[in-house]
Amino acid sequence: MSIKKSIIALSIISLLSACQFTGDDGNNGEAGIAGSPGQQGPTGPQGIPGKDATQQVSVEVVGRFSAGGSEIAGRSAAEIVQFHQASNSAFAVNSASNQIEVINLVSLPTTEVGNPITDTSLSSTTFNFPDEVQVLLSNNTRETITLGAANSIAIFENNLAIAVEANDKTQEGAVLFYQLNSQGVGSFIKAVKVGALPDMLTFTPDGKKVLVANEGEPKNDYSVDPEGSISIININNSVPEDLSSTINLTSDITFSSDLLDDNDFNTDAKRLALLKAAGLKFAGPIGTTLAQSLEPEYITVSDDSKTAYVSLQENNAIGILNLEENTIEIKPLGFKDWDEFQLDFSNKDEIASFQHVTNLFGMYQPDTITAYQWNGATFILSANEGDSRDYDAYSEEVRVADIIDPTELNKSLSAELQSIYDASGGDDGLGRLKVTTALGNADNDGTYEALYSYGARSFSIWDQNINLIFDSGDDFGKISASVLGNNFNSAHTENKGDNRSDDKGGEPEAIAVGKIGERTYGFIASERSGNLFIYDITNPFDVSFSSFYNNRDFDIDFELDDDLDNPCDPNEGMDCTMIESAGDLGPESIAFVPSEQSPSGMPLLIIGNEVSGSVTIYQVITE
Repeated sequence: MSIKKSIIALSIISLLSACQFTGDDGNNGEAGIAGSPGQQGPTGPQGIPGKDATQQVSVEVVGRFSAGGSEIAGRSAAEIVQFHQASNSAFAVNSASNQIEVINLVSLPTTEVGNPITDTSLSSTTFNFPDEVQVLLSNNTRETITLGAANSIAIFENNLAIAVEANDKTQEGAVLFYQLNSQGVGSFIKAVKVGALPDMLTFTPDGKKVLVANEGEPKNDYSVDPEGSISIININNSVPEDLSSTINLTSDITFSSDLLDDNDFNTDAKRLALLKAAGLKFAGPIGTTLAQSLEPEYITVSDDSKTAYVSLQENNAIGILNLEENTIEIKPLGFKDWDEFQLDFSNKDEIASFQHVTNLFGMYQPDTITAYQWNGATFILSANEGDSRDYDAYSEEVRVADIIDPTELNKSLSAELQSIYDASGGDDGLGRLKVTTALGNADNDGTYEALYSYGARSFSIWDQNINLIFDSGDDFGKISASVLGNNFNSAHTENKGDNRSDDKGGEPEAIAVGKIGERTYGFIASERSGNLFIYDITNPFDVSFSSFYNNRDFDIDFELDDDLDNPCDPNEGMDCTMIESAGDLGPESIAFVPSEQSPSGMPLLIIGNEVSGSVTIYQVITE
């Protein structure tokens, strides 16, 4: 058995640089990861002394907008954010009211607000989009689409694009285009039909195309499971074309030569077999096709607008899109070996407890991805959140304890995994961790030789061929535990301390890149705990942690359930009366504004927090 255990019970003001993690051989383990010093934030020290103090970086809140209090909590009232330079406004999708918030930043201060957690100094105007739209079809007729929720927005110069799913999310959705004026007021141009559940969209850097990730999620009963796809809308002289084209995730897939023994991959079964052999995670009911399994999540584009990259989260892969040929090459991401890093896998002990585990692997499964350049080459950053297919009619998600439970899966663990399981505390230890049933029992003999958990609890940097260059390892857990103590893996639905360790940890969700002076930084936000991590990524082969911030008060009592129609329903035992005092909950997106575009002249971060319904503006300070 190989299980190396160390427990940290740290006060909220502890510094990671003072921490040691001890292995089972009794020797001192690796010291905490170091970065450059920063200033004290609302919940503790921002920065940790590091190897290179030539430029220190920190953030402070200079403005905050709230879409409401308990009436909008948990309803995605501030999800995806963008910046419109001409009006000096932050735009945010408010799915709770199905409208766009236009937040005025013209008079943004350059000093920190009095109370960053409860500040509501910013205000907005709004505009709504219609309940239904007419879209042109290829036969030159028109179709009416009844619209559901808006999922994403993108802005290029004065063009605004909004991705809106159909009222029945398994049907084709639409992208709505608006022309923005100098006050940020939008004039409707047209709607263009795209695929099922358009979940994210972006303009190419040259402004000539809009790329749409159509996730294509199934209904809960799997009676309908639409195909995932990528829609492309061409833009000519700032005017979108009437029809989109599609990158089909069956016929438009290409394969690298190292995967092929011959050119015989012309059936769905053969394409799927090739990708599974290369490491693609495939989970779904019998009969699920490759295109139904692939669910595009997020798109980023190279500087030359010729290549794009799409995260295929549930499949643990990234697709490389050739925008000249309209094809996609799918690259499985491999797995993170938790014998080389440490994680906290149980929420039962309610403390930060980090362990190595042999034969436990994390699927990277990125949500947000973004690209930047180094030495003329493209590199991709990924926020490795993790996600499962968990529906009424099919679920791959189980706890490790369920695998060996006679009333659940009634399978077994290998002798080595069983020994680790027993030593960890059994059902209350490793048994708590959620894993997939789609991997681990390779020979289908009923014994799991390995376990695969959701997400990597980190961010990664990949080269343009999707080779792993850097991963932040176990930084996020250890840094946040050193500052937040036992709140480090807290959920965004209540302040109950370490209650996400058994799932995906803090869940890195949002990521952005920004250049300040000669340095380039990665900004990563964790959805559940609300942490913001800043790394110097100027050289992708020499990455260092720089700063940490959390804009949340963990002493405020509240509880909501975002699976309810009314997440704050008191009849269901929920209590959101104090939620406005809790700060930012559920960061979902980040937009970086360089100083030359900023209304204050300072580089800014705009963060949309979907659970609290707040948009927080940070200025980034370097010294």
